[in-house]
Amino acid sequence: MPMRLGDWVQKIAILACILLLVSCQGKNQLPNNEAQVKVARVVSGQSLEVVGMAEQPNLISQVRLVGIDAPDLRQRPWGEAAKEQLENLIGGAEQSVTLEFDLETKDKIGRTLAYVWKNKVLLNEELVKQGNAMFVERSPNHKYNQRLERAQQWARLMGQGIWNPEKSMRLTPAEFRRQNL
Repeated sequence: MPMRLGDWVQKIAILACILLLVSCQGKNQLPNNEAQVKVARVVSGQSLEVVGMAEQPNLISQVRLVGIDAPDLRQRPWGEAAKEQLENLIGGAEQSVTLEFDLETKDKIGRTLAYVWKNKVLLNEELVKQGNAMFVERSPNHKYNQRLERAQQWARLMGQGIWNPEKSMRLTPAEFRRQNL
């Protein structure tokens, strides 16, 4: 037996109410894999200190940007350039950023591992794209590997930052740290 027009209208009305209820819920809530925090300071081109982590809302937490390796601050001029770019992307201390987590949320020294977002821009990717950090695959965190790899390819082709052929970085950040412990 075919559905009557009244049945259709009733089903559409119920569906509209459900959609309205779902869209009104949790506008300010972030998914479990995200946290809104305030930046206390930029430590380097790959790490921040933030305030507002759920387990320690008033304490400063260390955050390491996932999937990148920025030059050490002693690797001049690239280390300072990476730190300055990250500060500029964030907009200074006390600014809010969103941390997005992947499978592994802490590194071996206890820092929080995260993708950092500001105004819908993935800062990890932007640092790589501008040639101020290298893409480094860090298993099992791989959510944005493809984006980060493409950003690095673009930076290399364009000769950006550490890829500038006239003053390119000679040692990767990891090699530099091993040699300069």
